Amino acid sequence: MYDIPMIEEKALEVRKLTIEMIGRLGVGHIGGALSLSEIIASLYFGVMNIDPQNSKKADRDRLVLSKGHGGPALYAALALKEFIPMEELKTLNQPGTRLPSHCDMKLTNGIDMTTGSLGQGFSAALGMAAAAKIDKNPCYIYTIIGDGESQEGQIWEGALLGGSKRLDNVIAFVDYNKMQIDGYTEEVNGLEPLDKKWEAFNWHVQTVDGHDVEAILKAIEEAKKMKGKPSMIILNTIKGKGGYFCENLVTCHNMPIDEDTWKKAVDLLERGRLK
Repeated sequence: MYDIPMIEEKALEVRKLTIEMIGRLGVGHIGGALSLSEIIASLYFGVMNIDPQNSKKADRDRLVLSKGHGGPALYAALALKEFIPMEELKTLNQPGTRLPSHCDMKLTNGIDMTTGSLGQGFSAALGMAAAAKIDKNPCYIYTIIGDGESQEGQIWEGALLGGSKRLDNVIAFVDYNKMQIDGYTEEVNGLEPLDKKWEAFNWHVQTVDGHDVEAILKAIEEAKKMKGKPSMIILNTIKGKGGYFCENLVTCHNMPIDEDTWKKAVDLLERGRLK
């Protein structure tokens, strides 16, 4: 049903472009953007009903990247999908850019909701899903939240609403890389048992390897079969995945990157692809 090797290749392209974008800028939220490569590629090149030539069509699927600081990974996918020009990626967070560090629907074609304030994107996604139910719109609302973001009370207010209203047109993901700006999530404000918490709010819950495209796609297909409950897919990920200089480091939430470093990282990823 899905072209797994193609989607894996797109995930690699998303990862390389993310490193290049932030590297050219010299600083950015590299860790939480790189951990998104596989889920972003799975959605944009495998799952979502979207059309770059008609980006506002009423029945399109939506993605709300609630952890808005992961925006560079999403911009990479939008460029690969031809929602925005590839050349524009070089303007990330520059003066006058249409690609701010956090997603902005008023600036960027293909962005469905402005995000960045923790928890608010998730609430917006649930509102979209409730509206789609009223309108009998067959679209799916996909949303990605962070694990540090999951410490926000607004996330759990949304969880309560989604389960109570049986919003089975919502498929949500937690980018569970287990780190946040202040340290390890379990040390700052632990989330475990995360799956049981979501189940208690009447969500259908699955846990998968967030860097395994095939596993992600299977989980999404199972979620689509679930009637009467929203779905949460917990993605076990690695912060900074694929960046030799930042992988699995707490300090990579937002970090400086010099030209030699980003070019070496992209080269290493390219060499790995050619093996």
